[in-house]
Amino acid sequence: MTKAWLGTIILTASAVAYSTAGLFTRLIPVDAWTLLFWRGVFAGLFISAVIAFQERGKVWHAWRAIGRDGLAIALLSALATICFLNALRLSAVADVMVIDAMIPFFTAGIAWAVIGEREDKATLVATFAAVAGVGVMAGPALSEGRILGDLLALCMAVLMATVLVLIRRNRAVNMLPAVALSAFVCALIVWPFARPLSVSAGELGLLALFGTSQFGMGLLLLAIGTPLVSATRGALIGVLQTPLGTLWVWLAFSETPASATLIGGAIVLAAVVADIALHARATKS
Repeated sequence: MTKAWLGTIILTASAVAYSTAGLFTRLIPVDAWTLLFWRGVFAGLFISAVIAFQERGKVWHAWRAIGRDGLAIALLSALATICFLNALRLSAVADVMVIDAMIPFFTAGIAWAVIGEREDKATLVATFAAVAGVGVMAGPALSEGRILGDLLALCMAVLMATVLVLIRRNRAVNMLPAVALSAFVCALIVWPFARPLSVSAGELGLLALFGTSQFGMGLLLLAIGTPLVSATRGALIGVLQTPLGTLWVWLAFSETPASATLIGGAIVLAAVVADIALHARATKS
């Protein structure tokens, strides 16, 4: 199995993990700040445990090795999460979804400027198709947006694109400590607004599952898979979380999505699958 194929599989798994956010937010009846605080704490602890097992006696060396880019990844990733939350609060979800789907385009531009990585036309076309698909999903609600929320969503997209490029630039360095730190930083930022001691034992258990299986596993797989494929392809695969998130809520809560959501989700899925298939064919030839 080539590195590109392995990276594709890992990043697809990361998108699946991230896509379960809607399930957990429906299941856990706590305010957003408290949810984000515990999610960050448990994700950071989970990834730190993986680092401790992976390095076995060289943990401090692994944390020091991330350098300035690692610190930047931690800070930018945490800020992106905060921007995303507030964008959802201040703008229409549809607007945020469309802007989020544009991360591959921002990634392509930043990757070309920072590391000289040029993306092939097939992936760029697939990215355009994926954005169009998300646009179809969000189309009926796009008129509900507000400018401040949209600007925050735009900041989130640029920040996450930069994170992906920085991970890609440092592909010889284990960046798990950087993403673990980003989870802790996110928890620290929202701490003043959260009520961490107000949750029940049952809610804390769900929050632990949320932090490890959704945020922690998503970050973990993102850090492992991104160095193995181009930054833009990694971002394109990440767009899968949008239609998958709708699918899980549909299956779990019997909330039938609108026709536009189903059509747009199918377009996104087809775009990503086509890109993967084309690259697999090119690798064999």
